[in-house]
Amino acid sequence: MRLFALSITALAFVGLTSLALAGDPAFSLNGDNTKIEFLGTKPAGKHIGGFKKLTGTASAKGADPTTLKISIDIDMNSIYSDDAKLTGHLMSPDFFGVKSNPTSKFVSEKIEKKGDEYVIKGNLTINGKTAPVTVPAKISVAGGALKVDGSVKINRHDWGISYGRGQIHDDVSLTVKVAAK
Repeated sequence: MRLFALSITALAFVGLTSLALAGDPAFSLNGDNTKIEFLGTKPAGKHIGGFKKLTGTASAKGADPTTLKISIDIDMNSIYSDDAKLTGHLMSPDFFGVKSNPTSKFVSEKIEKKGDEYVIKGNLTINGKTAPVTVPAKISVAGGALKVDGSVKINRHDWGISYGRGQIHDDVSLTVKVAAK
């Protein structure tokens, strides 16, 4: 009888713990629900592209976006652009050196509310180099869904991407869209 009472108590504890944890949403991020795209420009035009494959997680305490923690690993072999020849060149050591650096990573450090939007502060690792980034974004954690829509301009030289200096603009626009459940 005592073993039965202990078992019931243990099951109740596990159940209550699960309910408490269920209130804190966690999301699996992948190439289907998370899009990372870029826009690079030069005096004679522009190129768009992005990454087809990534994995990651996001979690929050309740529905408060300022508690959101994000970690994303980007498969650099999944890079694409609007020009097949450029895509191949982007994979070379002139840009991302995909053979030596097959993965890039973003990890959030802090999220702050700024007016109607949020600011995601974190570290972006590309080409084995890590630098801080600050991404203004609209964020919603509600109804079992996470939505993030943000964009930022980064200076490619901060990650050792200096090919075509003077012919390719230094700033690259990154756009991140998440629609995870």
